[in-house]
Amino acid sequence: MRKKDKEITDRGEIEKIISSNKICRIALSDNNSPYIVPMNYGYKENKIFLHTGKTGKKIDIIKKNNKVCFEITDSAEITQAERACDFSTKYRCVIGFGTIKIVDDLNKKKEALQIIMNQHTNKNDWQFPDKIVSKTMILKIEIESITGKKSGFS
Repeated sequence: MRKKDKEITDRGEIEKIISSNKICRIALSDNNSPYIVPMNYGYKENKIFLHTGKTGKKIDIIKKNNKVCFEITDSAEITQAERACDFSTKYRCVIGFGTIKIVDDLNKKKEALQIIMNQHTNKNDWQFPDKIVSKTMILKIEIESITGKKSGFS
């Protein structure tokens, strides 16, 4: 990282950013062409879980290239100033790399949906009918590396 004073080195702070937010942007590559998608997610034990439809561009790309980069931003806020060059942004974010996989097992899909719903509601007792779960695509990112960055936070 170029600006070491902005780097988040505390894994606990990185975990807090990931576990307290709602939107994860995943970046995929299709024949050297970038494709980025914002998605709802859930995080647990160094894995990010996402849900989506069973067809579409991102699924087509993942089936060809399952390498992924992801980004999660927390607390983005513009800090205004008198001079244009003195404006700044207060934020915390994490960027990571990993492998994204399709989860096929019905029970593992339900576990992933529980993790996603917990991320958004702080509740762990959701029920998921088999019929609906079988129509849902679950993606799992196994995180290989992650870094954090912040500005305007002590």
